[in-house]
Amino acid sequence: MIITRPRDWARIEVRLDALGARRVFVMGCGQCATVAGTGGEAEVLEAKAVLERSGREVTGWSVGEVACHAGGQRLETREHASELAAADAVLVLACGAGVQTMADAVEDTPVLPGLESVFLGNVVRHGVFEERCQMCGDCVLDRTAGICPVTTCPKGLLNGPCGGMWNGMCEVLEDRECTHVRIRRRLAQQGRTGESVPLPPKDYSKKLKPGKVDLRAASHGKGGTS
Repeated sequence: MIITRPRDWARIEVRLDALGARRVFVMGCGQCATVAGTGGEAEVLEAKAVLERSGREVTGWSVGEVACHAGGQRLETREHASELAAADAVLVLACGAGVQTMADAVEDTPVLPGLESVFLGNVVRHGVFEERCQMCGDCVLDRTAGICPVTTCPKGLLNGPCGGMWNGMCEVLEDRECTHVRIRRRLAQQGRTGESVPLPPKDYSKKLKPGKVDLRAASHGKGGTS
């Protein structure tokens, strides 16, 4: 899931003032931002209250099922068409993908992010998330015992610890075990010590931006991933 954190509210106010936006519609997300506690119904209503205390009018609000789903956002905008039409701006409490989806749905109205997208996170337990994948397009997890060195090593080293590792601990995050110590131990547990060979440099050409996947085209034998 995409982990987000609230954007500095003063920054939001500055942008609203620059746009001359006195009437605002607030949009949340029923998936990632709700789970992260940054863009669910409670947070949307809190944002509504803050906007109203600053003298702005909130024309309406919504928490769709998932903010980055284009079809779902179009349905939300139709259901709240009059409220959106009355707004000078839309404040979106969702990740950057959700903000852009909303911007596509209401092209004539300025759309502002209310959150900062931080990382793609694993849910460790309720309310605790860890970044473990950078979606690099060139996965090495089959070679590193399911531990990503690109993400979990602060320096992104592929082939072993840096010179600052001491007693198995990371020199950057001193309370954490070195990623490469963990990798070597897990490979040993799996009887795979012979696989501890240098990995080739990352092929960053496999992570082209912007990415696109068209499953319908793929199902017709035309490919669909870029």
